[in-house]
Amino acid sequence: MTLHDELLAQLGDSGLEQIAGMLGTDTATARDVVQAVSGTIVGGLARNAEHPDGAEALRGALDEHVDTDPFNGDVASLTRDGHGILSHVLGGQGTEAVVSGLSQLAGIDRGTIMRLLPLIAPMIMSLLATRAANADMDAGTMADHLNREQSAVPDALGALLGSIFGGVVPRQAGPSEPVEEPQRAPGTPNPDR
Repeated sequence: MTLHDELLAQLGDSGLEQIAGMLGTDTATARDVVQAVSGTIVGGLARNAEHPDGAEALRGALDEHVDTDPFNGDVASLTRDGHGILSHVLGGQGTEAVVSGLSQLAGIDRGTIMRLLPLIAPMIMSLLATRAANADMDAGTMADHLNREQSAVPDALGALLGSIFGGVVPRQAGPSEPVEEPQRAPGTPNPDR
């Protein structure tokens, strides 16, 4: 079961209905948006955990989220915690890029995505913290776990994450399917050459 699946189970129908109300859409669309948001947060966590120092810092931060219950907390506290998580995981400019990309991908306005991101971030951290504690994961094992999680994202989200995180989270290609090169504006030099 992926973190996204666990998130949906924890939210339940009533939680998805609340998110659908916040987004001004139906629950099926809300489910898709939650998948995109959670996949983006997991992608950012995986990117940070690629480096040993980042993995150690994240593993330490998870200890602070083991006994929290963001699914029944107040929105103001959840939002404050979520903004802190997003600043560590994505940074200020990264958060703006994520909001823009998710807004375009989901067809939901930027302000609504910006309200949803900090609500979902503590939920993902709590679920990951519980997994890490239950499986007694060290930083390396947790990083491997996050890499497996990010490989489960849908193609369109994988492409978006690759563009946001500079190709670190590429769309997963099949054995006979080439990975697409990122598109550059005309006249932009290729940094690989």
